[in-house]
Amino acid sequence: MDFSATEREEALRAEVRAVLAEPDVRAELDRVRRSSRREPDVRPLYRMLGRRGLLAVSWPEEFGGRGAAHTEAAAVIEELVHGGVPDMLHVLSVQIVGLFLLQAGSPEQKAAHLPGLAAGERFATVLYTEPQTGSDLASLRTTARPDGDGGHLLTGEKIYGLKSGMSDLALCAARTREGSSKYDGISLFLVDLAAPGVTRGLIDSIADDAFDRVVLDGVRTGAGALLGEEGEGWALLSRCLAIERTGLDYSLKAARWYRAALSGIDDVARTDGALLEEVGRLGAAVDSGRLLAWEVISRLDEGEADPTAAAVAKYYTSETAQEVAVWATTGRGFRYGAGEPGVDEADLLEAAYREAPGLTLSAGTSQIMLELVASSAFDAVMES
Repeated sequence: MDFSATEREEALRAEVRAVLAEPDVRAELDRVRRSSRREPDVRPLYRMLGRRGLLAVSWPEEFGGRGAAHTEAAAVIEELVHGGVPDMLHVLSVQIVGLFLLQAGSPEQKAAHLPGLAAGERFATVLYTEPQTGSDLASLRTTARPDGDGGHLLTGEKIYGLKSGMSDLALCAARTREGSSKYDGISLFLVDLAAPGVTRGLIDSIADDAFDRVVLDGVRTGAGALLGEEGEGWALLSRCLAIERTGLDYSLKAARWYRAALSGIDDVARTDGALLEEVGRLGAAVDSGRLLAWEVISRLDEGEADPTAAAVAKYYTSETAQEVAVWATTGRGFRYGAGEPGVDEADLLEAAYREAPGLTLSAGTSQIMLELVASSAFDAVMES
């Protein structure tokens, strides 16, 4: 892959920087940064970016995008994050649910949901994990039964999701029937989070982004909520998870935290050979993670994500981000030597330390990623 930036990517990056410098956008971004709330409401900021066409540039114009390449969209996302725009709600709404709808949604589902997501007027999240199932999504217990009117009634409990309180829509996995294996009979639905029977709550967490608990009590979905064929959701779920695991969000966290840590290293510490070795090693890991993520994203432009490459990228970037956060706040980064990072950088690193433990669990644990890679290698040997 050629990792050099194209003229289009550079132009989009310049446009993002110009938009973030506009007075009203700047003021809204400052409000989010200075908010005393644990999870500041980023939706007004997203709406500003949506009106300027910067949330979903890779989507077709008919759905609110610009028809740009996925790599060009990644350049926009990188620049937004570099500018301080919180990315979690964008990752969920646009990069996961929206992108999956583009690939697997019906024409009616795309027309109904994508324009609102691209404009920042509506937001989405995912509801996968359940109590007692952990990362084994195939063991989910949430049921979806026909309601006699073409739709389904969903009943179950989902945990460890994010941003459901700010979201209008959820991509939800549920079991529509028992199959010959635990992978059979799973279906995917688009659930209106304001529908009767939906209860949204929080689970205590040390990270700023709180985990959610969403209870579904006979939630009626409507006839057009089923994604793909009933009972064939596992294959779709695998595709969706591959899209979720490009590693871009983790690589951006690692890079941001690494830069913040470097700001606390002073001239005295610069003579410490052991410290410089760690700075070099982690810097190389951060850059390598970014290249892995961009390689996965470039394959999206060729069709769809390679699940094995995505697993490698997710594993490497999340492990690297976690290592950088721990290093920056304990051993030799934050408060090392006579120098200290600025207030904003110190706050960022403190939040990073609290967020880091969850990075290698979300979107599939590191153990699951290694299993996917090993299984792919085994299959390749058996086929040769």
